[in-house]
Amino acid sequence: MTATRVERAVTYTVLTLFAIGAIYPVLSILFLALHTKSDLVTGFAWPTDPSMSSFRAAWTEGDFGTGLKSSFIVAAVVTVVSAVLSLGTGYAFGTMRFRGDRWLFGVFLLGIIFPYEATVIPLYYDFQDFGILNTYWSLILPQIGQSVAFGTFWMRAFFRSTPPALVEAARMDGASSFGVLVRVLLPQARPALLTLCALVFTYTWNEFLLALVLVSGSPSKQTAPLGLSFFAGAVRAGDPTKVAAASVLVAAPIVIVYIFLQRHFIRGMLAGAVKG
Repeated sequence: MTATRVERAVTYTVLTLFAIGAIYPVLSILFLALHTKSDLVTGFAWPTDPSMSSFRAAWTEGDFGTGLKSSFIVAAVVTVVSAVLSLGTGYAFGTMRFRGDRWLFGVFLLGIIFPYEATVIPLYYDFQDFGILNTYWSLILPQIGQSVAFGTFWMRAFFRSTPPALVEAARMDGASSFGVLVRVLLPQARPALLTLCALVFTYTWNEFLLALVLVSGSPSKQTAPLGLSFFAGAVRAGDPTKVAAASVLVAAPIVIVYIFLQRHFIRGMLAGAVKG
């Protein structure tokens, strides 16, 4: 066996072990959810008689319909607005040169470096003064600010990898800066943009601290992760199968989004890795 085959075998072995390590807890939660309260489940246990009763009970008792709706509204708005803004800022920083561009880009990077946990309490009092505490806006506005900082960095990396000759040729043909973006670069940026949307949607959907502080006073605005925390604290000791079922319900939208965007996600992760 050649060295190349040995390296390939070792690589596949390591990747397989990591995949098993990632899938094992997911399947454990799913299989636990398919059991009933009367089943004595310890560790990884295949359900001999799968039941959906835990899912129905969790959905009803935890009011996850409201939580999932709130999470979808917040995540959808944050994702769309952040993607549009990041597309523009990334295009400007990636293809244009203007006075103070490096300094201004450094300001955007502060949004990635600065720990957002330090802003939660000031946001609470500011939103209270503005009268938007316990509303969707109290979750949407801060997360747009966080996501645009990362999105600008992400899209700038992509636009810097595009051949400058492509932009110059479009401008020589009379295209404006907006026309270059929409007609020339946007079709190529689709994988990177969709990957950004998937990342922002996932991050926003899983956000817990902001929801705990800013909308805990309004049950109708509470997100799915926050509802899961309250539900798990109430029934964990009595029926762990309900907690497992609730966890699957909350995580399912993220899995669905990844399944639909996985091809674009992989392409987008590689976009900009090799400068054209």
